[in-house]
Amino acid sequence: MPTELWIYNQFNDRRSSLPLEDGAIFIGRDASNQVCLQSPFISRVHAKLSHEHDRWFLESLGLNGAMIANLVAKPGQKTPVRIGEEIRLGEFSLYLVDRDQPRAAGQRRGPAPARQALEIERAIHSALLERLNLRKFSSASRASPEQIAEVRAHLDDLLNHAVSQVDKATARHLVVGYLKRRVMSEVARLATGRIDASQADADGDVLEDKFEAVLSQLCRSLIDSFALRLMPTTIKEDLWAIEDSFHEKIEPVLRQFTAGLRDYVVRRTLTKDILDIVLGFGPLQDLLEMPNINEIMVVGADRIYVERNGVVTNSGRSFFSDEVVYSIIERIITPTGRKIDQSTPLVDARLPDGSRVNAIIPPLSLSGPCLTIRKFSRVPFTIHDLIEFGTLNQRTASFMEACVRGRMNVLITGGTGSGKTTLLNVLSAFCGREERIVTIEDSAELQLPQEHVVSLETRPANIEGRGSYTIRDLVRNALRMRPDRIVVGEVRGPEALDMLAAMNTGHDGSLTTIHANTPADAMSRLETMVLMAVDMPVRAIREQIVGGLDLAVQVARRSDGGRVVTHICEVRGIDDVTHQIILEDIFVLRSRSGLKETHAADAELVHTGYVPEFAEHLINDGLLRMEAFG
Repeated sequence: MPTELWIYNQFNDRRSSLPLEDGAIFIGRDASNQVCLQSPFISRVHAKLSHEHDRWFLESLGLNGAMIANLVAKPGQKTPVRIGEEIRLGEFSLYLVDRDQPRAAGQRRGPAPARQALEIERAIHSALLERLNLRKFSSASRASPEQIAEVRAHLDDLLNHAVSQVDKATARHLVVGYLKRRVMSEVARLATGRIDASQADADGDVLEDKFEAVLSQLCRSLIDSFALRLMPTTIKEDLWAIEDSFHEKIEPVLRQFTAGLRDYVVRRTLTKDILDIVLGFGPLQDLLEMPNINEIMVVGADRIYVERNGVVTNSGRSFFSDEVVYSIIERIITPTGRKIDQSTPLVDARLPDGSRVNAIIPPLSLSGPCLTIRKFSRVPFTIHDLIEFGTLNQRTASFMEACVRGRMNVLITGGTGSGKTTLLNVLSAFCGREERIVTIEDSAELQLPQEHVVSLETRPANIEGRGSYTIRDLVRNALRMRPDRIVVGEVRGPEALDMLAAMNTGHDGSLTTIHANTPADAMSRLETMVLMAVDMPVRAIREQIVGGLDLAVQVARRSDGGRVVTHICEVRGIDDVTHQIILEDIFVLRSRSGLKETHAADAELVHTGYVPEFAEHLINDGLLRMEAFG
């Protein structure tokens, strides 16, 4: 069957096509690919299309991943692609089309039901803007019941006409999206035991009650068709299983839909999407509720990226306009007492659940308003989770536990998104429950299980440029709060001096993180940070570092998105010849052959043969056995 590839750029609305031949077709940013897509969000070799046994398959090869019919294509696996299905690569939508199939005159290439649904919702929102002053909802953290009722009344009136304008392809898109969201929300509820009353939205109408009963039965049958374990520890794997095969499972369910049930779901979906824009976080609302999504990245109004299992993909969602993005940003930061405008074009804040938020707008951002949300895990990771993920192994986990319980001062170092804060949170859980722990962060993220925890958070300057409290201010204040341990989310400036002073003056067992690519780089960065606070000889700074720190732990992010510990080092002393800080590797990540250090999947943490000087102290206290190094 002669096949053609249609290419549609969602960002600039450009379209193109090319005929496909049997064999492998590589897609990527590099000009050597058969299909060249020029975009910074496309990898040099992003994906491969292949034709085998009269079927087309897509293999995701790039870092930012690929989606097929709103389902994530697993990296390195061949995923079947059917004629007419949408392939999302960055801002590009690709479609396989039968060249012999006749098209009606004037028919546009690249059918995009998602784009049509967005246009319908944009029109409804614009009509609602003409009837109501929606700006009063933008800055409000919660609308009153009267305001919600007013919005619903006008929205119901507008939907009476809008639903009749939805064609079959767009209706199918809305129905599939609704069922997927509902199934995944139900699975998350069943796995965590959470009570969720949001599904029942009917107001007692008999017909709506019947539709809801049918939908509940269909969703239950969909859930039963997956091999799910439905436990808190397996929720991400369960949701991934749904993502992986939802398209195949949904077809029998769609055949049971009547016209009335389809129109009910379309109306319900449009209502929810508009209400999310007016009263919630718009297209981000569902993404924030999904436990398998770690990070959300908004680039202008047209692109919303998410990170699942360490892989960044385009979610396929978008906002109506930049103005809507601005209103969502304003809704997030207003309850925190912060503001964003052209005079203050960037801001850090957090959501009520603790998720970290960064927003930046023009003129600093040339891509329109950008919003980044690092989600706050509802169920904190444990050391057993990190062992299961391959971040470290049982031997190194036991060693790290002994170091924390033995009150060693630990510095966790790594790049952005390498898992420093996650590891810090896990290690902090080993602190004694009888100890008084003071945590200091820019945005509160740590979830310590101990009872006696005092959490401190920085505050930026107010509109007059006053009232700011930095990490350094809080570290200094923490020393007056009688802490047994001080846990600093990250040192990045002059507070490094105060942190080292605390470690050197009896506050053993303190933990913190720093951005650096290697443990040696971390030592150099600490020196620079101390010099930002005070002008003192480098030798004296190094003596402070060696006297304060016992252990440096390097974490990194693999190319497949996994996080892994690469080095565990003792901060031993200062070399008499080079005058550099001596770091002795205790455990190092190496290939199983032991030939070289690697971040590949076949690597493991191995003991180098070096036994740290503080090991005797831990062994004498019964916290560690010598077999840990054997």
